[in-house]
Amino acid sequence: MGTRHRPARPELRAARGLLQAEEGAVAVTDVDKALARLGLQLPAVVPPVAAYQPAVRAGDFVYTSGQLPMVDGALAATGKVGAEVDPELGYELARICGLNALAAVASVAPLDQVVQIVKVVGFVASAPGFTGQPKVVNGASELLGEVFGEAGVHARSAVGVAELPLGAPVEVELIARLAPGAKTVLV
Repeated sequence: MGTRHRPARPELRAARGLLQAEEGAVAVTDVDKALARLGLQLPAVVPPVAAYQPAVRAGDFVYTSGQLPMVDGALAATGKVGAEVDPELGYELARICGLNALAAVASVAPLDQVVQIVKVVGFVASAPGFTGQPKVVNGASELLGEVFGEAGVHARSAVGVAELPLGAPVEVELIARLAPGAKTVLV
C-alpha cells in the first residue's frame, strides 16, 4: 500500500492531529510498533451508541460493528462527503474509523494474533452525485495495509448512503481472522 501526497490544509491537519500518538508510547507487539511508526496509538474502544457490542468473536474470526470517526467521545466531523465534508477529509475520517475498528478487535482478541483482515465495508454519507466512495474508504484500507502489511490486504465494499448515525460522514466495519487458538481478551 503506497502513500499519496495530501494537500496541507488546516482541516486535514486537524483530522490528522486527532490520530497522533502521545509521546513516550511504548511499542510492545509488531502491531504496536507499526502504529507507533505511523505516529498512532490505539484509542479506547468507542462505547456503543445503541444495543450492540463493538466486536464479537466467533471461532477464529472477529466481526466489528460499524465504527464511526469518534475521537474522545465525539465525532471528528459531521455532514455528507461531497458537500460539507470534502473527500480528503473523508479519507482521514475513514482512517479514524479504521483505527477505532482495530480498538474494537483488540477488545476481544490480541491484535498480534490477527493473521488476516478478511473484509472491510465502508459506508460514506454522500451528497447527491458524489461517486468517490472508494477513495474515501481507502483511508481505512490503507491504514490496515500499513499496520498489517500483506495480512491487511482485504476484500472490500465502499457504499454510498444517504445518512449515517449521528450525522457521521463515514462508518467502517471489518472482519479479522485470528491465528488458530488465539487467546480471548478478558474484560
